[in-house]
Amino acid sequence: MSLRMGANSKVHIGLIGCGGMGAANLAAAARHPDAVVTGVCDVWKSRRDAILEKYKKTAKPYHDFREMLASKDVDAVIIATPPHWHALQAILAAEAGKDFYLQKPMTIYLAEALAVKRAAEKHGRMTQIGTQIHAGANYRRVVEWVRSGALGPIPVVRTFLAANQGPEGIGNAPAGDPPKDLDWELWVGPAPMTRCHPKMIESAGPNCSFMQFSGGYTPGMAPHIIDLPYWALDLGFPLTTTATGGRFVVRDAGDAYDTQQVLWQYPGLVMTWMLSLVNGYSFDFQREGMGRGLGVYFHGERGTLFANYGEHRIVPEGDRMKGVEKPKETIPPSPGHEHEWIDSILSRKPPSCHVGYHYKIDAAIALANIAFKLGRAVRFDPAAEKIVGDEEAARLARPQYREPWKFPENYL
Repeated sequence: MSLRMGANSKVHIGLIGCGGMGAANLAAAARHPDAVVTGVCDVWKSRRDAILEKYKKTAKPYHDFREMLASKDVDAVIIATPPHWHALQAILAAEAGKDFYLQKPMTIYLAEALAVKRAAEKHGRMTQIGTQIHAGANYRRVVEWVRSGALGPIPVVRTFLAANQGPEGIGNAPAGDPPKDLDWELWVGPAPMTRCHPKMIESAGPNCSFMQFSGGYTPGMAPHIIDLPYWALDLGFPLTTTATGGRFVVRDAGDAYDTQQVLWQYPGLVMTWMLSLVNGYSFDFQREGMGRGLGVYFHGERGTLFANYGEHRIVPEGDRMKGVEKPKETIPPSPGHEHEWIDSILSRKPPSCHVGYHYKIDAAIALANIAFKLGRAVRFDPAAEKIVGDEEAARLARPQYREPWKFPENYL
């Protein structure tokens, strides 16, 4: 890591995955006065070259992410590839001595979440998960309200994402050959080989329609939303997870569920997740039309606080919050999610959404998809960090990588 040891040196940043989110993360990181972009990697040449053009004075192109990780010109990497690649690339980055910013979902499988966390710890890496809403002022104010005790005991939390894709979903364009300058073998990587569909490679949103590459829209969006109750209530692993739903209305080229309901049991409270891709009704956050809505409800003994990304409101239970004053602002503003990460690399102090914080959120979502697939409750032992009493569920918690890729079992 000698490149950043000198008094006038900067953190040398590389990007793996040159889609929309990766480009945005890189641009934000590059604005940090102590960072410089030195590498751009993607298996889709035209997409890579478009980003490289913006940083051509300092950055080198890479086709294979392993070449970038081996480079002494890169200190830290932003990983913004499709989710099926996240775990392996993050672990290999940690082993290569690279700090990493990892887009959400952190992983798809429970075993991947545990392995990434343990790899980051073992190799002493500074990490940040791309739940950028965490850096906003609104979430901070909600956390202060909840932690103040003004709502009283909170036994129920409800979270939701509502949208309406209509029966057509992402459409029914046929799968076919990948673009000529896209290395399809390396894009698919550890996932089962399949034909290329234009929506798989378009962007993160429609990619959520393909289970093997994303795990569905719950891993795609819940990391942003359930992050708020995890932060405010300092939640750990769920003890029991149940989930139900299905693919009831959408008939498109994908295979992901369009409806999912999840119930997580924690000590002293339950939290629910409601996902709908067939109805956009957003409860207290309803707007005109069919746009996406989302929110979190904290149901306390004295009152309910409900929030989305940008606003929050409180509904008292009668006069039980009479005389309660707004809590003081004790959580300082963020310099920006990517800037927090750069600062952590320089200070060697973890940022707010490091892997050690976020992996419990990731694990809860992975457990939900296991329970959904099995159609029964899944129990988890937080102390042992493993599923208990269900061998089939435990098998589903581990990915089966396509040869020649290997899941790093040594971290389990």
